[in-house]
Amino acid sequence: MTTPNSTNSINWIKAATAGIIGTLLFDLVGLLLTGTWWDIPGVLSKAIGVPFPVALGMHFGNGVALAAIYAALSPSLWGPRWLRALAFTTLETIMLVWFLLFPLLGLGIAGSEGGVLYPILSMTRHWAYAVPLVYFFKTEEASHPETSGECHVPVG
Repeated sequence: MTTPNSTNSINWIKAATAGIIGTLLFDLVGLLLTGTWWDIPGVLSKAIGVPFPVALGMHFGNGVALAAIYAALSPSLWGPRWLRALAFTTLETIMLVWFLLFPLLGLGIAGSEGGVLYPILSMTRHWAYAVPLVYFFKTEEASHPETSGECHVPVG
């Protein structure tokens, strides 16, 4: 059984903070690339028939949930922190957005029915989301020298 101070438990404050900041970065990149603010909650609101504030809460809740999942998986992922976050968000985007969400919205796999920019925009936005994951979840790389790129030689 793990205790709240165990290294195996999720820091929910960090997960919530990283998820909220990551979602804001995701939305900011969306604004810069598409000219539309909070487009995803708008699409979600129309697709499932909920009021916009509910869809906005779902959008940010998803961001927090993904950060918590990343916090749990990060110690098991290979490589330096930046690569772990990038690999997680890339895999999450391909599996959940390209192969699930876009087809459910009638946009085809990877948004191919929406145009060639859909996969580029969705991946770029998710990579922006990854930035606070790198900052907030500083998995001790030195404890895994085989994945940190560091070589630890005993002295003496």
